[in-house]
Amino acid sequence: MNTELRLRPLWRSAVATLALAALAGSGALAAPEPAHAADTVRGLQWYLDSLKIPQAHKVSKGRGVTVAVIDAGVDPNVPDLRGQVLPGKGFGADATADGRGTDDKISHGTGMAGLIAGRGGGSMRQLGIAPEAKILPISLGSRTEADELAAGIRWAADNGADVISMSLGARGRPGPDEQAAVRYALDKNVVLVASAGNREQGDTSVLNPASIPGVIAVTGLAKNGDFFSGSVAGPEAVLAAPMEEIITPRPTSVSSNGYSVGSGTSESAAIVAGVVALVRAKHPDLDAANVVNRLIRTARDEGPSGRDEQYGFGSVDPVAALSNTVPAVTAHPLLSGEGAPAGASAGPAATGAEDDDPAVSISVTNKTGAIIQVALCLAVPLVVLIVVIVLVRRSRRRAATTPAGPPPGFPPPGAAPHGFPPPGAPGAPQFGARPPGQPGGPYVPPQGAPAPGGYPPPPVPGGYPPPPGAAPGTAWPPPGPAGPPPPPPGGHQQ
Repeated sequence: MNTELRLRPLWRSAVATLALAALAGSGALAAPEPAHAADTVRGLQWYLDSLKIPQAHKVSKGRGVTVAVIDAGVDPNVPDLRGQVLPGKGFGADATADGRGTDDKISHGTGMAGLIAGRGGGSMRQLGIAPEAKILPISLGSRTEADELAAGIRWAADNGADVISMSLGARGRPGPDEQAAVRYALDKNVVLVASAGNREQGDTSVLNPASIPGVIAVTGLAKNGDFFSGSVAGPEAVLAAPMEEIITPRPTSVSSNGYSVGSGTSESAAIVAGVVALVRAKHPDLDAANVVNRLIRTARDEGPSGRDEQYGFGSVDPVAALSNTVPAVTAHPLLSGEGAPAGASAGPAATGAEDDDPAVSISVTNKTGAIIQVALCLAVPLVVLIVVIVLVRRSRRRAATTPAGPPPGFPPPGAAPHGFPPPGAPGAPQFGARPPGQPGGPYVPPQGAPAPGGYPPPPVPGGYPPPPGAAPGTAWPPPGPAGPPPPPPGGHQQ
């Protein structure tokens, strides 16, 4: 079932005429540093300085990157966007207009495109986050069906978009068409960015498509860097970016001086889309998953430690995203259970090989993965217990079958084996002499016997030692008839 998608500008209206002199008197819109005249367009672009965009532009300006702006169309005749807008496509009611996505009836898409890729060129011109990127306009109309948003996402992915910026949203759960379209774009190596929603317009939770897994859901920041009270928060939040009093270019049909100021997550999403363009231009070898990983790992962790419902992974940091060393990933970090391990870190990364700050946890919500983890936690102790039992049983079996050794204390210390004194001890037999008490002449060791003085003693005549229990010195064999003659040569003794 398709849900109605309410395409609407996600910004607090402050359009009408932009009385620059009057705004200058408020002082609140002046940029922090460096100082710019508040009665100029550049002076009202305070977010450029808070995000250090001039420093980022020394590294990248988005050259070669195409940003699809899915909105109400983009007017290519606005001075700040001349030469920046490619032929696009209209869907739904806008398909019957010029069919190229350039008929912006409510001027909203034009402002978002200017935030992303305004050419700049002086203090009275809008300087975009990625002024050398190109805009691919996709117009959906003010009210349309959700399947037309899905069609716009697919068309952008098929027509060269590196980034898709969606400053629009609908309440309720996303439908299958939108979810499938997002996954299609992710598989085509596209980074998707969307507005979280505005409380002033009655939004209480993160809107669709920002709530679809894989999309960078952007919440809003105030000028002082705190979470802006007008922004929606929720567990789907990924990054936060400035949204308070943001100046954007508009067609003169809406604003006589060509600019307006508004506050909304429309602006914060467009700013993040521009930062994505900077990163993709600087690191063209990175796929979409690693671009997103770089953004969330280099974000400035704000609020509660780790990912939270207001700031997500943190406040976007363009300079860090462009320059820091970030470990690579093999799967999209926003798709829980598909490459983001339980407890994996994602947070600020240091310039160099190591991260300075602890990362935020990306929890695994995939049920199969959770079941496997529980099974492993139970299996490991069980295996260890089984191994211990087997080893104990083997040890007991060896103890039962091993012959008992001599009793403790035997033989006594210093005793020689077999009852013979050790060589050189008093009374020890020496080769060349018979043992004491045995008759006969000098003993001549047989051929191959150890040298005289060796040990054990040479065999006695006949080749047999005295039987056990014989008196010491008893001659053996006893004197008497000679034993049986040796067997005849070649024969066997019977």
